[in-house]
Amino acid sequence: MDDIIYYIFGGAALIYLVILFQNKRRNRARRSRKFMEGKQRHKE
Repeated sequence: MDDIIYYIFGGAALIYLVILFQNKRRNRARRSRKFMEGKQRHKE
């Protein structure tokens, strides 16, 4: 039974890391766009 717990934990950790990796990629693009938009709005 202990092995099953480790498999579930390992699978959850892998999924969590994949989601984090995808979010980092998306956030870089979104942050740069929002950052530029924010600067333009402040100047106006």
